[in-house]
Amino acid sequence: MKKKFALIGAAGYIAPRHLAAIQSSGGELVAAMDPNDSVGILDSYFPDAAFFTEFERFDRHLEKLKRRGNKIDYVVVCSPNYLHDAHCRFGLRYGADVICEKPIALNPWNLDGLLEIEKETGKKVYNILQLRLHEDIIALKKRMDDFPDDEIHNIDLTYITSRGNWYYTSWKSDLEKSGGVATNIGIHFFDMLGWIFGKCTENKVYQHRHDRAAGLLEFERAKVNWFLSINYDTLPAPIKEKGQRTYRCITVDNKELEFSNGFTELHNRSYETILAGNGFGLETTRPALDLAYRIRNATVVSPGVDAHNFLKKPTSPHPFNRRDKG
Repeated sequence: MKKKFALIGAAGYIAPRHLAAIQSSGGELVAAMDPNDSVGILDSYFPDAAFFTEFERFDRHLEKLKRRGNKIDYVVVCSPNYLHDAHCRFGLRYGADVICEKPIALNPWNLDGLLEIEKETGKKVYNILQLRLHEDIIALKKRMDDFPDDEIHNIDLTYITSRGNWYYTSWKSDLEKSGGVATNIGIHFFDMLGWIFGKCTENKVYQHRHDRAAGLLEFERAKVNWFLSINYDTLPAPIKEKGQRTYRCITVDNKELEFSNGFTELHNRSYETILAGNGFGLETTRPALDLAYRIRNATVVSPGVDAHNFLKKPTSPHPFNRRDKG
């Protein structure tokens, strides 16, 4: 039977991937909501979906559908990060399962409240952890699992995804709403690292600014130097010369892991996994969520001699920034 979906955050950056995944899975988007009405993208996927700019009217519409026997099966959450756990609670209490973009919440203790509501309602919250479904990452995990458990691997993680000036006036630049750079663009990588290399035992933060963050993480089976940035100036010169604005590089024991391709279908795979009853639940998300929280609230310390090379690049302050830590 065709599954019915409702989506919160239809005007957001990530919403089109969810719309495509709903369509690919054979589902039907019945209703969508966003305070911003720039949602013409709906015409490409579900032009007949009801749309609301006010949450109260969206809530009322879904309630009417339920009373008429047309209840929504899944509520999809693509709203700003700080609203995720509230919208997950709404979906559960409505009586639907929930598919939520990263992160489920900004604070680890919010998961405990969601777990209680899961028990009360019998419904589930699933997080999009698409790197666990990437073929190259799966192959890396299999390769690492063949090593002795006590062997420590050396990892360098670099991810730069350039953002324009709009970013600094949006909710994404507000630490209290997005969780900052480490949470907003790093949490998938932190989940991947924990999935492959075990529990994180040490966390040192060398830099945590409005546009970049860096540090050292020690897992049970890996030592990770990481650098994340949204600042175009931090891109390597060869990348700029190619006209590219994104740079993604992971080296494992001094060998680069090539995983530039294979990202376009990951949300589709995520939905296939969820609809088959094998999605990633709340407890699966906890280690990465906890780590992102610890990074966000850590005291910045001086870089060690083995710190990431990109820390040597100059820092470009931004007039909208008010929360730099170092």
